[in-house]
Amino acid sequence: MGIMLAKRMEMGVDWIELYKLAKAQPLISSMHSLFIQGESSTPPQFSSSPNWNYDVFLSFRGEDTRKTFTGHLYSRLCQVGINTFIDDEELRKGEVISRELEKSIEQSRISIVVFSKNYASSSWCLDELVKILECKDKLKQVVLPVFYDVGPSTVRKQIGYFGQALAGHKERFEAQRIEKWTCALTEAANLSGWDFFGSC
Repeated sequence: MGIMLAKRMEMGVDWIELYKLAKAQPLISSMHSLFIQGESSTPPQFSSSPNWNYDVFLSFRGEDTRKTFTGHLYSRLCQVGINTFIDDEELRKGEVISRELEKSIEQSRISIVVFSKNYASSSWCLDELVKILECKDKLKQVVLPVFYDVGPSTVRKQIGYFGQALAGHKERFEAQRIEKWTCALTEAANLSGWDFFGSC
């Protein structure tokens, strides 16, 4: 058993990440069915707005998942022909999301929100989430949450990592903005989504 594990480590393969990505296959397959196989007719849950520039917008905490789960998910979605927006983290400056990023959210038919341990520590991620849920209400955008090594209840109740992050934000941001974030986290966590944890 130890020899097999050593060989896997020598190969540089992150088997936990591969396992999680394999579990994400139903998500990828459902996207493929909606946008590729069924492109001749607009699915009833989508608006027929001509302003969609992207099929999917990915909201995620870069330091947690950019080089692992979200990076792999982005590659797979692109491989099956789904036009997916992923932001360039180097362009993130300041504490408020840019108008360009807001427009990318508005012009996406689906948003996939990858909640991870440090998601709530980013004011950018939280502002993205608020905007995404606004588009869900106003533009009928579909929102699909992914819970990556965090449980939905942790996000919904803002406990653990999420509670700690919000407590830190209270020292820097106004109460009204914090309230928007907490409401958005609760709403998003109540949506049907996918759970991915490290252990099989």
